[in-house]
Amino acid sequence: MAENTASQIDHSVTPDDHPQKITRTIVLNDGSPENKRQELLNYFHQTFDQYELLFETLACQKAWYEKAIPLRHPLIFYYGHTAAFFVNKLITAKLISERVDPYIESTVAIGVDEMSWDDLDENNYQWPTVQQVRDYRSKVRALVSGFIRNMPLEIPINWESQAWIILMGIEHERIHLETSSVLIRQLPISYVRPHSYWQHCTDTGSAPENRLIEMPGGSLRLGKDYDNLLYGWDNEYGCCEVDVAPFQASEYLVSNQEFKAFIDAGGYDNERWWTDEGWAWNTFSNTDGKARHPEFWIPEGDSYRYRTMLAEIDMPWNWPVDVNCHEAQAFCRWKSEVTGKQIQLPSEAEWYHLREAISTDQPWWDKAPGNINLEYWSSSCPVDQFRTGELYDIIGNVWQWTTTPIDGYEGFRVHPCYDDFSTPTFDGRHNLIKGGCWISTGNYAIKESRYAFRRHFFQHAGFRYVESSAMTNTSSNPYESDALVAQYLAFHFGESYFDVPNYPEACARLCYEVSGDTPRTRALDLGCSVGRTSFELARWFQHVDGIDFSARFISAAAELQERGKIRYHLTTEGELGDYFIADTTEMGLDDVDTSRIRFTQGDACNLKPMFNDYDLVFAGNLIDRLNNPAQFLDMIHERIRPGGILVITSPYTWLEEYTPRQNWLGGIRENGEALDTYTGLQRALSKHFEEVRPPVDLPFVIRETARKYQHTVAQCTVWRHKTL
Repeated sequence: MAENTASQIDHSVTPDDHPQKITRTIVLNDGSPENKRQELLNYFHQTFDQYELLFETLACQKAWYEKAIPLRHPLIFYYGHTAAFFVNKLITAKLISERVDPYIESTVAIGVDEMSWDDLDENNYQWPTVQQVRDYRSKVRALVSGFIRNMPLEIPINWESQAWIILMGIEHERIHLETSSVLIRQLPISYVRPHSYWQHCTDTGSAPENRLIEMPGGSLRLGKDYDNLLYGWDNEYGCCEVDVAPFQASEYLVSNQEFKAFIDAGGYDNERWWTDEGWAWNTFSNTDGKARHPEFWIPEGDSYRYRTMLAEIDMPWNWPVDVNCHEAQAFCRWKSEVTGKQIQLPSEAEWYHLREAISTDQPWWDKAPGNINLEYWSSSCPVDQFRTGELYDIIGNVWQWTTTPIDGYEGFRVHPCYDDFSTPTFDGRHNLIKGGCWISTGNYAIKESRYAFRRHFFQHAGFRYVESSAMTNTSSNPYESDALVAQYLAFHFGESYFDVPNYPEACARLCYEVSGDTPRTRALDLGCSVGRTSFELARWFQHVDGIDFSARFISAAAELQERGKIRYHLTTEGELGDYFIADTTEMGLDDVDTSRIRFTQGDACNLKPMFNDYDLVFAGNLIDRLNNPAQFLDMIHERIRPGGILVITSPYTWLEEYTPRQNWLGGIRENGEALDTYTGLQRALSKHFEEVRPPVDLPFVIRETARKYQHTVAQCTVWRHKTL
């Protein structure tokens, strides 16, 4: 391969020098604090402006409110989602205390990947108007701008910096700049309109013949240190040392023309070239019952046209094909059969080996060494346009599917303000894509970025193939390794200790008993954690909503609901541990109709309007973990039917880590007199509730290690919503 120098990169086109279009990711450790503050402010406004320009391509109301595909929300959701993200993360980080618009922020907070707990039922949403969201975005712009101007700022910026939350919001919006462009591309062509800012490439023709190029292999260290110069998502950090054996890589990305040969060979009709998962997708992927061609090809007689983001054009045979991972894998199996070679997608490590040919990265290049970062066009371009050494399109044009399911590197840890960015995808079902595409900006465009999608999803993604003997473990880790999730799985579904009954089960039993003669139609389990109480409540209630702020908890609960069991690992001491299985059958839950349960990620203090009209609300060990428990208690009556029951349990462990001291309900002195939490609860609830019975104590035990346990006593109070 050519030497790893920038001089080996062939730039044969001129970048689009629109001043707003070409942006650079923030470098975290250079300049003065005040210069960096202005740089952050500029980067924020560039990002916000660019995102709004994307939505100027929508030509009608239907474009805003009709789903492009069933597995995503309509675009009005994403227009508001990225702004609400700033507010939600600033509140999570306790950097602001007031919401801008609680309704919009609850409506557009969650639901961007096809997780089992995402609520994609349109009947549960009353979308705001486009103008309402525009006005909301303007308010958030003002809020964030003011925050940037006034926040404390030191160089370097790191995970603990307030500026990190701002960068998190900016880079999150840049993710949705790209994913929203895919949805726009999937809308009917009549729903979009041309735009001077978003112009596609006009260079088309026949594709060059692809060939395999020898790669020498070598040793690599993947992952980056926590003091890296560029912002990163949690999955980028840590270390993975790997030896890459010699392999061969295709000179070009697979073009539309090269992929056409697979179609002509009956590629979509021959099951032997597909994985079982891929064939299932292929067979049931559309209304006709079968996929026949790539997503953005448009049949026309005996040939095809091509859909860019905003136009239908003659087929650009020399552009890279856009496919999902299943289609890419099927092509490779077909190619193996016709060539007699072991053709497959590259692994993540093999792609990084190719990436070593480019010695620079997005913040430092003069012009992009590929069709990336919106520096050239708002579409793909010919596969022989950007040469680096002996290969083309090492980065840019379209993302490149790999064989590697995403997982954390050694040393991975979640960011406390975004604990569900990566962990829900560590399931063996999300394959990494590498290299970026024409609209990949910000963190998307840097070398160390790690993004993964379900194998049937469409991005602006294609592939190059390799001849390789590398084997990739495509199965997920069968054991839940998140220490906190595992601890709560044991708490909910594991053995009891010191003769203390299972706490979630005892709470559910108490809820059943105190509900008495009230209807048992709908129950809400707030702070449901990994779901045991929700499962138990489904014995008696026709519908149970289990809601928790942590997607990590909800993911485990949803897996139990779907599969009936989940494996987890508990520490015994030091680095040692034991393996366990939470099994709903062994817990005596096999007679429970789990279809009655709906697990959802949500904020107890800002629930969606659909969560209402409950006969019972259970808030288990919740109030002393809320930022503003009085706010929660003041509004919870709105969710409960008159005569309905509210059950609250809590050990009243007030910590400023969760709740500012001025928001504690009790455990303080007020005017010199002791105020306990039970009295604070009576004061907060007396307007809308009457107490049903005296408080009772409920003990619980949480195992930390084989020889360390938390033995705690919660107080349980029961309240009835007053009838009018």
